[in-house]
Formats: sequence, C-alpha cells, structure tokens
Amino acid sequence: MRATAIFTVKAFAPTELKPEPAVSTGLPVGVATMEKHFEGEVMGRSATLFTAAFDQSAGVGTYVAMESFEGSLQGREGAFNFVHSATTSGSDRTAEFFTIVPSSGTGELAGISGAGGMAVDADGTHRIWFDYQLG
Repeated sequence: MRATAIFTVKAFAPTELKPEPAVSTGLPVGVATMEKHFEGEVMGRSATLFTAAFDQSAGVGTYVAMESFEGSLQGREGAFNFVHSATTSGSDRTAEFFTIVPSSGTGELAGISGAGGMAVDADGTHRIWFDYQLG
C-alpha cells in the first residue's frame, strides 16, 4: 500500500551534542531535534533526531534522520519509527535511503514494514510517501 502526504517542519532545534573524540573534517557535523506535522493520507506528527555533515552557505552535505511518528496512515492509528538519509550538492537529492524500522509499529500499525521516500517541490512543498505492508 502507498500513503502520501505533505509535511511541515514545526520546530528545528540544534543541540550542543558533538562527536567525541573531536575530528576535524571539511564539513561541520551537528545534531538537532525536529518536530514535523503531516497532512494527507499520513496524518500526525513526528519527533526526529537529525544528524548532518552540512555547509549551510553552500547547501552541500548529507543527513541521517531517525523519526518517531504517531498518527494514522490511511485511517489506521498507531506509531512507528522510520529512518532516512540523503545527500545534496545544493540543488538535488541523491544517495537516498528510507526504511520503516522493523518491529516498531503499535496500535493498528503493529507489524508495519516497508520503505518510502521524500521530495521537495520547486515551491518548497515537502512531500513524503510510505510504501508499506501490515502483518
């Protein structure tokens, strides 16, 4: 099954957490927390741990995010975790990875598995989709 939605970032808060031991690289590594809200066939919110090696001014880098989602997929209520990552050279998304964490589903989403993806439209609209199975 496929569930699609748009989402907005409601909060993005950089943390003081830094890699230890400190290693000097060409891009700074940072950790932030995020809250997202979803509308469409995916309704709800997520709490995200966001890690990136990124140059803000050039828009170049890679991120890895672990999200804990609660809400509904196509009317089925519950919660689950998913992880995703991507790389950008400023105007693209490559090396994308997106998967639902096995055994993380609760409620009517217990037993959820699958994958998905994200895209950002030219107007800045953020889209997400889950290709999932239950059971």
